[in-house]
Amino acid sequence: MAPTTSPALPAGYTLHAGYPDIPSYLQLRSASGLTPKSPAQAAPIASNSWYGCYIAFEGTPVAMGRIIGDGGWYFHIADMATLPDHQRKGLGQVVLTELLAYIARNAPHDETKGECPYVTLFADGPGKRLYEKNGFQVAAPKQTGMQIYDRRVVPGQWA
Repeated sequence: MAPTTSPALPAGYTLHAGYPDIPSYLQLRSASGLTPKSPAQAAPIASNSWYGCYIAFEGTPVAMGRIIGDGGWYFHIADMATLPDHQRKGLGQVVLTELLAYIARNAPHDETKGECPYVTLFADGPGKRLYEKNGFQVAAPKQTGMQIYDRRVVPGQWA
């Protein structure tokens, strides 16, 4: 687990618990290189995530991340994104540290009982170094990530 105190933010940046508004969320995703989403896809994020945080610069959201999971043992880091003009300033480290610290503070954790949070994420090329620096390891060959993505659901089957 990562340290439970966030690194200092550069001047003008502030860390907030919660989620950016939907237009900011959508803009952060697309501008940072994540797959664009629609307002309908973004709408349930705040109510269906376990925790999230974002960093604002002079009031505008410029970096974000969130945790989806059950609150018991399984946690998935998602939507890690920083606007290109604000990258290379340590903002991703601050967001990731905050997310991991929230898990450490709030998830059941007692190693003597075998209670340890299971934290996963999908890493793209630019984020891989950040995640490895924070203790994440490639799961292969023991585990392989799999997905069904960008398909239309037909009742009772995948098209």
